[in-house]
Amino acid sequence: MKKLGNIAVVLVVAAVLPAMSIASSAENPMRVTTEENIISIHKDQSALLRYRYWEVPFKPCVQELFSPDGINILRDSPADHKHHHALMYAVSADGVNFWEEQKEPGHQIHKAFTEVRVHYHNEAPCGGFTEQLGWVNPKTTQLMLDESRTIEACQLSDFKATILYWESKFSVPSGKDSVTLSGSHYFGLGMRFVESMDVAGQFRNAEGKTGESVRGDEQLVRANWCAFTAVAEGKLVTVAMFGHPDNLRDPTQWFTMTKPFAYLSATLNLHREPLTIVPDKPLRLRYAVALWDGRVDNSLIDRTYRWWIAD
Repeated sequence: MKKLGNIAVVLVVAAVLPAMSIASSAENPMRVTTEENIISIHKDQSALLRYRYWEVPFKPCVQELFSPDGINILRDSPADHKHHHALMYAVSADGVNFWEEQKEPGHQIHKAFTEVRVHYHNEAPCGGFTEQLGWVNPKTTQLMLDESRTIEACQLSDFKATILYWESKFSVPSGKDSVTLSGSHYFGLGMRFVESMDVAGQFRNAEGKTGESVRGDEQLVRANWCAFTAVAEGKLVTVAMFGHPDNLRDPTQWFTMTKPFAYLSATLNLHREPLTIVPDKPLRLRYAVALWDGRVDNSLIDRTYRWWIAD
């Protein structure tokens, strides 16, 4: 990461932020603003993403993500699966299910934003924030897992794309000897799309592979990235998710499905290989989401992926 002069701004805050804005400058057009329950990242006057962190029943999430032309691709809590929260991260921790929201599910509790900033990533202006969360078992009120979550967004003129960066650092809470992550084959960083994208969308990946069939048209495939092209607001858009090569169990195992709705998630193969975190070895996971207007070719997706990992 590159920070120029006093452009980077750090705030230590309580659970709920007052209304505020970190303004753009002549050097950096990014802006981070908060409303009552939402923190948003803008380039000039255009929103790139909106993240809901407060008054959420189970988990904070990126509720909206916008293409360079201003098209949102995310859908939060649809009637068919209320627990699908747009772009969210969830797994099971020591048997407590943080994905499905039934039978005493776990709660991801927002604690604080420890940093809110505008800065530069590989020469590109970005805005972002770091949030502290506690993963809590509501039945016992026990803290199961600590998470430091960083969300950033940039809009890249060279690639004509909106880029979202997601980093989660998981650690074992004080008083626990370990935490074991597990779950279904789709648990991880999951993305539910707007309704129009459920029809006639197409997945592809960096390896050009079909992958392993799981149920119906559900697929699991390992690759550096996985992309989906479909229609949103009457126009084609392409969204790709990237997994960082430093992530544990790289290359990422992608879950995809198109029927009866479209879904994409980055997984750790936890249904076959549960993962135990110990106090002296926290788990760091880094992903990105790139969003374009129109259909883009694989070479552009790959060049964008390589730009992102070159930090």
